[in-house]
Amino acid sequence: MRNRLRRLRMNEGIRAMVRENAVSADDLVYPVFVAEGNVVKKPIDSMPGIFQFSLDTLGEEITRMVESGVRAVLLFGIPSKKDEFGSESWNDNGVVQNAIRFIKKEFPEVIVIADICLCEYTSHGHCGLVSAGIILNDATLPLLSRMAVSCAKAGADIVAPSDMMDGRVAFMRDELDKNGFQNVAIMAYSAKFASGYYSPFRDAADSAPQFGDRKTYQMDCANGREAMREIEADIAEGCDYIMVKPALAYLDVVKEASQRFDVPLVTYNVSGEYAMVKAASKNGWIDERRIVMENMVAFKRAGAKIIITYHAIDVATWLREEAECRK
Repeated sequence: MRNRLRRLRMNEGIRAMVRENAVSADDLVYPVFVAEGNVVKKPIDSMPGIFQFSLDTLGEEITRMVESGVRAVLLFGIPSKKDEFGSESWNDNGVVQNAIRFIKKEFPEVIVIADICLCEYTSHGHCGLVSAGIILNDATLPLLSRMAVSCAKAGADIVAPSDMMDGRVAFMRDELDKNGFQNVAIMAYSAKFASGYYSPFRDAADSAPQFGDRKTYQMDCANGREAMREIEADIAEGCDYIMVKPALAYLDVVKEASQRFDVPLVTYNVSGEYAMVKAASKNGWIDERRIVMENMVAFKRAGAKIIITYHAIDVATWLREEAECRK
């Protein structure tokens, strides 16, 4: 046999020479939940190793993140009070705005991404205004944009609308520009599917809808071509990054998006994916490190440039350990 592909796998050195995809700490974004209060470090039972932090405990987690080599954080806020409008979301002294200012002051090298959505801030838990049980699209856009501008004022480098309202990127871009934030980027949750993989997140962010579900605005999990239309719309409206969420069950969508669009592509390794790995590892059924790294490579192989993951600190630490072993 003249062609023996196994010749390219004979030892680690050769495998490394021909490896097509690799993960770097620069690819990773670490999601963090910030709650109001003092001395808060509340564990999320469904997400082992993940916590809610108050402003006075947030620094220790950002320090841990920076020391691992991760340089970007995605912030979610848990306010102490909610209303039907989500008005705390655009409070310039709100929980996320204060966290942004703190991080930019104490860790100026960190890229701060602010999740833009009303679900954590509304009493009904939906991502937009509600009337007679209907989530209102157009009436929600000014409120999302107010939150984006407020987070930009606080120092956010990137705002990330995750609401899935039609037209929100264009509305948000216009409002950011009007307020002098032309250089604040928009990372659009472009193809966000209505997924069962989000359940642990709703524990972490206290954001479960109080009635119905989010299927009228988040995408149907059966639709891949529609995802391309959603992404096209966000690009046309001026987003700087596109995202597919969740990650593992939607790698076909990630792959197609990477081949069709020349825009930085993000995928979100969501809470349910994280929780499943943690549960299986706890029971001794899998090798956590090996599974997590295999997942990370799968995201890169599918075409993602950036990976949002709760495993970020562990992944960066493992990468550093591997690099040190090769010295």
